Amino acid sequence: MATEIKAPVFPESVADGTVATWHKQPGEAVSRDEVICDIETDKVVLEVVAPADGTITAIVKNEGDTVLSAEVIATFEEGAASGAAQTQAVQSEEKVEQAAAQTQAGAAPVVERAQPVADQAPAVRKALTESGIAAADVAGTGRGGRITKEDVANHQAKPAAPAAAPLSVAVGERIEKRVPMTRLRKRVAERLLAATQETAMLTTFNEVNMKPIMEMRAQYKDAFEKRHGARLGFMSFFVKAATEALKRYPAVNASIDGNDIVYHGFYDIGVAVSSDRGLVVPVLRDTDRMNYAEVENGIRAYAGKARDGKLGIEDMTGGTFTITNGGTFGSLLSTPILNTPQTAILGMHKIQERPMAVNGQVEILPMMYLALSYDHRLIDGKEAVGFLVTIKELLEEPAKLILDL
Repeated sequence: MATEIKAPVFPESVADGTVATWHKQPGEAVSRDEVICDIETDKVVLEVVAPADGTITAIVKNEGDTVLSAEVIATFEEGAASGAAQTQAVQSEEKVEQAAAQTQAGAAPVVERAQPVADQAPAVRKALTESGIAAADVAGTGRGGRITKEDVANHQAKPAAPAAAPLSVAVGERIEKRVPMTRLRKRVAERLLAATQETAMLTTFNEVNMKPIMEMRAQYKDAFEKRHGARLGFMSFFVKAATEALKRYPAVNASIDGNDIVYHGFYDIGVAVSSDRGLVVPVLRDTDRMNYAEVENGIRAYAGKARDGKLGIEDMTGGTFTITNGGTFGSLLSTPILNTPQTAILGMHKIQERPMAVNGQVEILPMMYLALSYDHRLIDGKEAVGFLVTIKELLEEPAKLILDL
């Protein structure tokens, strides 16, 4: 009995998605919970799995097609492989037997060539274009000799053949390639552009002496990890300091909705994470109720999900404030862009030793520049500066932060 396979139910913030990759084709046997299709939205990539053991009988939405929430994308038959799969297996056996007979007779075996690039699915064409591999060089294992993304990846993984004599290239020739943006990258670009055009964004800067935190971390990191099973990093100090500062300056934790100001009575802090698919901002919920170990474990879990492409829409929905750390890439100073509809974002940067004047003496201290970008329509300069100074003071005297002073 044929059943319908539908796209996941998207939240209100996601209008539609695009079918990125079909991992299975009609007639191919699949196992229960096996990933059969990827749907890319402007936030995450969602996986569609097989509802049971059986076969896909037909694909309704092809790669590159737009799909709505809970829309039918394929039909599925539960049970043994369908007649199409059996027919395909018989045809494959006949081809093998035919090739063997021709080889014995001294004739060259018939080799089924891959389909031209134009005949391939959009995801496969993209993979071929980005890798610079010609379709004719890839052995297609899909139906009718079609190339799959796995075929392209397997071809890339093969050991390189002995290098032939280099072709002569005209002097001055320059090579370029053009690839379409992913939905996620396109959406990030749209949001960043909108933030610069639709808000009165301004940035204020300060610097923080990281020596007290570095000394505390060095003293307690081993005991902390042994007790909580988490490494003690710098981000937990910044999250807790930002949470305390948000309590003192509610406007920084607010957002603008039309002509209204929405003051949030909770503290959900997004932590910007770089992934292969682009910048994502998973959210730590109720950070005022979290201890340092819970913050560290939460960030580590999100980083792992981002690396594996497993972040869900619920992980990145909402958020009242954002922290981004350009220092991990070596940035000394930057101006972070607002993550709308939030009205402020804190930028961390590289820790660098610099000569500083302390009580009339010059000392070499590990300093970090902090940047707070904010929407001047809601937050006045006095509040913004006070907020950033509060974070600076709490980080330079972490005992106050821990003792809630």
